[in-house]
Amino acid sequence: MEEIIRVNNLSFGYPDGQQALSGVNLVIKRGETVALIGPNGAGKSTLLLHFNGILHTDGMVRVFGEPVSDKNLRWVRSKVGLVFQNPDDQLFSPTVFEDVAFGPINLGYAEAEVRRAVAEALEGVGMSGYERRSSHHLSLGEKKRIAMATVLAMNPQVLVIDEPTSNLDPAGKWSLIELLNGLEITKVIASHDLELVQALCPRSVIIDRGVVVADGATSDILADKRLLAAHGLAPAQSA
Repeated sequence: MEEIIRVNNLSFGYPDGQQALSGVNLVIKRGETVALIGPNGAGKSTLLLHFNGILHTDGMVRVFGEPVSDKNLRWVRSKVGLVFQNPDDQLFSPTVFEDVAFGPINLGYAEAEVRRAVAEALEGVGMSGYERRSSHHLSLGEKKRIAMATVLAMNPQVLVIDEPTSNLDPAGKWSLIELLNGLEITKVIASHDLELVQALCPRSVIIDRGVVVADGATSDILADKRLLAAHGLAPAQSA
């Protein structure tokens, strides 16, 4: 399978001195759905932010073989779409249509292309007909779907999602899992939710204290109760 993202020996520290990542190596291939799991503060979100250049250390992350750098951030972000944990960080326009159209407009789409991209993205997340609604008046589950649509409207090659089911009730959670399962796109999902991981992700990567400590088949990782316990992860009920 074609490599989409390659991370080579990535280390990253924040200005306050917190070392978030230490020597991370990872390859994501086309068509995979990969879970990043680990305790709070493990470095999962920091790693995700490197995938589309919000954070970047030159040469350490490559997208389709090209190093992520200041020179190609727009191109990288057209290939790798990032959905934040809190949809309110992603939704800032008066209407759903304007939120979803923002990316395509900035990529230089013509008006007809923008409208088509918005319509297809909203249909893809089950939110057709919401174009004139205010994103801020929607439920959390609806906001999460619209946030996904803002990324899908740019037709990325990979969808990177941070904690998609956080704060959702069980019905909202399983509805979102069903939606994600139906999206035929490479996905990298950071989550504490091992039920989601079991349902969606054939491969899982455990990160703890900024280090990759396991990378393999989700079925094997979730079956290893000692490994899970050592890294602050409760096993899924049926694992």
